[in-house]
Amino acid sequence: MVIVVGNPANTNCLTASKSAPSIPKENFSCLTRLDHNRAKSQIALKLGVTADDVKNVIIWGNHSSTQYPDVNHAKVKLQGKEVGVYEALKDDSWLKGEFITTVQQRGAAVIKARKLSSAMSAAKAIADHVRDIWFGTPEGEFVSMGVISDGNSYGVPDDLLYSFPVVIKNKTWKFVEGLPINDFSREKMDLTAKELAEEKETAFEFLSSA
Repeated sequence: MVIVVGNPANTNCLTASKSAPSIPKENFSCLTRLDHNRAKSQIALKLGVTADDVKNVIIWGNHSSTQYPDVNHAKVKLQGKEVGVYEALKDDSWLKGEFITTVQQRGAAVIKARKLSSAMSAAKAIADHVRDIWFGTPEGEFVSMGVISDGNSYGVPDDLLYSFPVVIKNKTWKFVEGLPINDFSREKMDLTAKELAEEKETAFEFLSSA
């Protein structure tokens, strides 16, 4: 397994995979778990619960400010019952606005406030990412991971390293299939895919001329 963390993580990961064709491309992944954890934390803060009470948030796309944190399929445990996040919060404008931009720009905000990167949060996210590859995802839960897009059912072009919701069993990840995608999500997912396609083109142009 090869896990890429250094930015631009998705495109670096794709480049690494292309440079090591003897390693199956499914064995390469990049870290979007930090964004995933941040999305869980923002929801938990808003609802006054712990981040562990929130599950199945999704980070779609690039580990950049175009990433799309999606909670349409997320659940939160409230008073012992699992409720959809939209239903629990009853604040669609926050979920479609400030929540998304906060998660997208959280890294920059931390650097601005501390004059240091969020290295400890990243280390925790790497540990979460590796633990789930090694031990699998809990039943009924999925996580976000940047993986090769080949064969996905969400209209993301093949041959991109894109963050998807995945489940992991026996050290093998699989796309979570069949999640309904609304128009709002579709637009955001396409935007981040477009950025990744442009990054890929730039990187490969550079490599071919190097």
